[in-house]
Amino acid sequence: MKKGIFAGVGIVLFILLSFTPKVNQDLMEIQDPTMEDIVKSYKKAISEWPKPTIDYGVKWKEFAPITMDSAYFKDQDKPNVILGKMLFFDPKLSKSSQISCSSCHDPEMGWSDRRRVALGNDHLLGNRNTISLYNISERQSFFWDGRAKTLEEQAAGPLGAHHEMAMDVKTLPAKIQAVKGYPQLFKNAYGDEKVTYDRIVKAIADFQKTIKSQPSRFDKFLEGKYSALSDEEIYGMHIFRTKARCMNCHNGQYLTDESFHNIGLTYYKRKYEDLGLYHTTKKPEDIGKFKTPQLRDLLLTQPWMHNGLFGDLEGVVNIYDSGMHMMDPSPEKKLQDPLYPSADPLLKPLKLTPQEKKALVSFLESLSGTKFKMRRPEFPVE
Repeated sequence: MKKGIFAGVGIVLFILLSFTPKVNQDLMEIQDPTMEDIVKSYKKAISEWPKPTIDYGVKWKEFAPITMDSAYFKDQDKPNVILGKMLFFDPKLSKSSQISCSSCHDPEMGWSDRRRVALGNDHLLGNRNTISLYNISERQSFFWDGRAKTLEEQAAGPLGAHHEMAMDVKTLPAKIQAVKGYPQLFKNAYGDEKVTYDRIVKAIADFQKTIKSQPSRFDKFLEGKYSALSDEEIYGMHIFRTKARCMNCHNGQYLTDESFHNIGLTYYKRKYEDLGLYHTTKKPEDIGKFKTPQLRDLLLTQPWMHNGLFGDLEGVVNIYDSGMHMMDPSPEKKLQDPLYPSADPLLKPLKLTPQEKKALVSFLESLSGTKFKMRRPEFPVE
């Protein structure tokens, strides 16, 4: 009886051992999904898409389309918006009466200025790139270092800055009050002709709320028109969501987490040093952190990064592909200088292939859809 049992076990083991190499061989023959498979997996409801690569603890939102602003022309006719638009484009708000808000936020240039850093009063250069005003009403904080918490604060900042508009804001209301035509505009907006600083910045903020991106092909794809994006762009979106790890910071309807990160470009104790969020919070852990920009209308808002050092998307993809930890301090240096910043741990070498990089750039280019460029108003005469 025992011999029969052992014989049976032996036969089973022999079969299993004979079969194992074939199983391993079959497993080795299982291939990664093709580009065609990946593209197909996105031509369906967003809830059925492949899940993005998100690090533990990261709060994120799924993509969502924007729609055409149906209230745009109605909003432009509101008295407070008419006033704010006039003030936004009027150079009389500056000390020299030569610089307006639109000098840096030009609708012909994606509500930016296409410069590496801003150029202001007396041709003084700033140290940061001008952030576009597209979709500014959706932001939770303002400026690269988050120092403004409201749109009114954001609108007020450049007025008195010596290297921007350099205006003595205490004398600004009287200067504007003296301009024929403005008292009536203030009355239309606020009920009386009194010009105050608070009313000026509120009107500018109200106007800025109307500056919104128009839907792109990306939005049409999200809404179910799957021919709106090419296969390469869809594949690039997949890379954006997965291997390139972009979704950890650029997610949601406007492709930003509204947070701050050190991506290795603080240039600590170097020529282009900028400590970013630290200037606002004074917290050591915030050294070198900058606000995550929204990616809508990306092609209209270059150059990119807080210092404007990158003017092509291939270059941007390449620096992220590197992992961005080249300037991290050694343990010895960190001991010598506890404030020495390190790049965000979310950043890792990506090892993207040339095909993946090309597809990623193609996807990023699909995020731009705005074509309308606002005309400048005719200013009240003095």
